[in-house]
Amino acid sequence: MPELPPPRTLSDRARALTAGLTQRAGAAMVRLGIHPDTITLVGLLVVALGAYFISVGSLQAGGIILLLSLPLDALDGATARAMRRVGQFGAVLDSTLDRYADGLIFGGFILYFARLDNETGILLSLASLAGSFVVSYVRARAGEAGLSVKIGWFSRFERVVVLLLALLVPPLLWIGLWVLAVGTNLTAIQRIWYVFKHLKEA
Repeated sequence: MPELPPPRTLSDRARALTAGLTQRAGAAMVRLGIHPDTITLVGLLVVALGAYFISVGSLQAGGIILLLSLPLDALDGATARAMRRVGQFGAVLDSTLDRYADGLIFGGFILYFARLDNETGILLSLASLAGSFVVSYVRARAGEAGLSVKIGWFSRFERVVVLLLALLVPPLLWIGLWVLAVGTNLTAIQRIWYVFKHLKEA
């Protein structure tokens, strides 16, 4: 009996729902002469600004800025497709800067909690950062082995949703951090197990 394909992630569903809008926006960027790599870099700068506000304790302001960065995260790929310039470098740059974005955001949390001498907050932020990195790393290494790994409870989209809720709704801050710390690392374990099963049988 053939194995069923992995279930679609929330990220896949969100991308499908917004495909028409992002296609039109990407075409508009092409008409304006804006390169997709420029959009990617601007997106990282916006995230860096949001991370700064998090580090100084303005969590809701940081959340609003990160929310504003989301369209840029989708727009670079849409612009590349509209230009018919979907190449390996653009994908590598986008993925690399996503990791920098994760580092900036959780680095902002670590600085914020360090100022408060809050060890629990620091540890949760570090665990969330490590889990986020490993989730992406497993996918990248599995891809080199010819295996597509998109499974897991906490892909990037789910992490962003929880992060924004934690920042924008103050009572949810600690719940969100615990969910991120546990969820990202469980997802990393999910993906490692998935890779183990499939590559062991190969």
